[in-house]
Amino acid sequence: MADEVLTYSEDPALAAEVSAAGLETARALGGEAAAIEPDDAPAGRRASSKTIVAKGGRKARGDEEAIASAISEIAKARNSKVILIGSTKSGRAVGARVAARLGIPSLGTAKRLQVEGGRLVATREVYGGKFLARVAARLPCVAAVQPGTYQPGPAAESRVEVYSVSLKEPTVRTLEVRPKPSNSVDLRSAEIIVSAGRGFAKREDLALAEGLAKVLGGAVGCSRPLSSDLGWLDEGRHIGLTGVYVHPRLYVAVGISGQMQHLAGVKDSKLIVAINKDKEAPIFQSADYGIVGDLYKVVPAITKILASPGA
Repeated sequence: MADEVLTYSEDPALAAEVSAAGLETARALGGEAAAIEPDDAPAGRRASSKTIVAKGGRKARGDEEAIASAISEIAKARNSKVILIGSTKSGRAVGARVAARLGIPSLGTAKRLQVEGGRLVATREVYGGKFLARVAARLPCVAAVQPGTYQPGPAAESRVEVYSVSLKEPTVRTLEVRPKPSNSVDLRSAEIIVSAGRGFAKREDLALAEGLAKVLGGAVGCSRPLSSDLGWLDEGRHIGLTGVYVHPRLYVAVGISGQMQHLAGVKDSKLIVAINKDKEAPIFQSADYGIVGDLYKVVPAITKILASPGA
């Protein structure tokens, strides 16, 4: 069997990006790529030209242990050389389980993948995104694909192969699932983002950021404290090393100091504008344009100007 690259992500949009990385890697290996999906995945156009549907006799979608078991079984049976997983919170857990089950190395989250001398070489961010490192592992191995780093190809019909896997009954039983209330948007595809930080004194004041985002035609994001610590915005809007990575045309950081954990998620933005009353704030070192001033005066003034006729 030709060298094969297996790809997986529970996120449909990211699955297409991971498939693009898989196709590129497979070409370098002289083989082919295939996307893995559980048999209870939503029907629709597949993310890859070849799809392996894992049929295990029970619900697997959302069960990280079951997905990891299915991927491991398929990879072992097909002697797959590379397993690529979308780098989400769930995806990283699946990738770690796959590597442990198969006893193979994992390269972690990568921005770019290359095949060199029978090894997979990953370019990955280190020290909060301040530097790039190249790390390599012998084949077979596992790697996670960082969102926004591969451009998905056009959607195409996929030839589908059903593969029966032996899924054990879960050791943890789900009693109830309650959807988490969310008004979140997909910030990864946003062209303009206005992001709020700890400079906002209270939750109600976020209306200022929302107003600016509205006149710009953009979305609202935030730094970690506003979502994880204060709960003012949902986790889907948290931008940074432990949140989402974004690459908009315009990123406006309002009241954000600019610690490296946050900057790791925004450094691929085309244009960064910072508004902060502290002229020594680290965000100004990464900003293309900076305004030193009180956000409670600056933001309403900018919003008013942009909202005026002819602006």
